[in-house]
Amino acid sequence: MGTLAKRNGGFWPKMVQDFFGAENPFDWEEKFWFPDKTVEVPSANVIENEKEFKLELSAPGFEKKDFKVEVNEGVLSISAEKEHKKEEEKENYRKKEFSYSSIRRAFALPENIRQEAIDATYENGLLKIVLPKNALKVSENKKAIEVG
Repeated sequence: MGTLAKRNGGFWPKMVQDFFGAENPFDWEEKFWFPDKTVEVPSANVIENEKEFKLELSAPGFEKKDFKVEVNEGVLSISAEKEHKKEEEKENYRKKEFSYSSIRRAFALPENIRQEAIDATYENGLLKIVLPKNALKVSENKKAIEVG
């Protein structure tokens, strides 16, 4: 009687899988036809003080017009896409290359954020977003509660 054993990995040795980042390193079709898998998640810093949250995302190589920042149902979504084109024409040949870069990141916002006052700026590869907080409502009515 045989034993039931779980086999880790596929046909390709683990070293090949680690190097190519796939179980089958020759499955190029998947890498070219599913571009969402190449979206990068930028590093982020979140700084909080009494008045606001400050969010900083590292996104070098983009321009202001490449960014899309929106709030929908309490979620702040940040994305950017950039197309790079390079054309070269000489006497005997013509070369044309395209590449695309994209980033995406989302943050669930706390309830005390004033969504209409969110501000974003981009400079020197750093996207800065300021998320102002609502003033905390302090209850001024004092009520004594008797313990029964």
